Amino acid sequence: MPAAAEIVLKASHQFPGGKGDPRDEMVQIIAREVEKANVGLKIQVFPGASLFKPNEQWGALTKGQLDMSAFPLDYASGRHPQFSATLMPGLVRNYERAERLNNSPFMADIKKIIEDAGAVVIADAWLSGGFASKKNCITGPDSIKGQVTRAAGPAFEQMLALAGASISSMPSSEIYTGMQTGVLDATNTSSSSFISYRLYEQVKCLTAPGENALWFMYEPVLMSKRVFDKLTPEQQKAILDAGKTSEAYFNEEAKKGDQLLIDTFKKAGVEVVEMSQADYEAWLKVAQESSYKNFAEKVKGGQELIEKALAVE
Repeated sequence: MPAAAEIVLKASHQFPGGKGDPRDEMVQIIAREVEKANVGLKIQVFPGASLFKPNEQWGALTKGQLDMSAFPLDYASGRHPQFSATLMPGLVRNYERAERLNNSPFMADIKKIIEDAGAVVIADAWLSGGFASKKNCITGPDSIKGQVTRAAGPAFEQMLALAGASISSMPSSEIYTGMQTGVLDATNTSSSSFISYRLYEQVKCLTAPGENALWFMYEPVLMSKRVFDKLTPEQQKAILDAGKTSEAYFNEEAKKGDQLLIDTFKKAGVEVVEMSQADYEAWLKVAQESSYKNFAEKVKGGQELIEKALAVE
């Protein structure tokens, strides 16, 4: 029997529950580990946007209406434009660099903004992603001209618009319907979302992350600072320890996820390509003229943030 004084926390995310999506599994691991720690805490997980819509989670979390969430930090860049740096084209490129970024001055700045806004990072997570289209393979910037594209976040939207795409904004959970109804021709999203949302049923060609991943996104597990601060030191420790366990799991799964993405799409009869070094550099040039320039000029401390990220070897 659980103790009468047991605290029940609510965790919300937009990803399918119980289907093997590593972001759902991350939150489930935290729930299981915290329960195992036996510190009078229980975490109820609400997957599939069943508790809050994807874009409502940041506001709910920072106001203390939601206890825990896992979502792309860039979804909150409307409130904190600095968060766009965590989905900046070409800034991360591979998983090894993503792990080095976690302990860098760049991430220390991002985490300070998160904490000042009323949330704490329980586990870091970086996900690679790619592009897919119903029309053709997306390789260099010319290949996206004239397509209505979903991009995750302002930095990618600016780059794709400069390359000649039309932009349609929506959370990853709505891409399938967007493609099915003809609203979207192309999309970029994470490897996990490509699989979880069965996008292989809608597209003709996938550009997998490969060695030159233009798309990397920070999708941490966050907790309301208000809620975290009210917990006992033992309860806080149990949550942070659980976060470390889930982070280690995620780092392994995310790397496996890129191969799973390729296998899943090929099996479904979708053509799979990767960007060449030349494609990557051509995109980076477009990004520097659009997203990077814009971020440096319009975001407070933007130039400094980019420089700190680029300084990480």
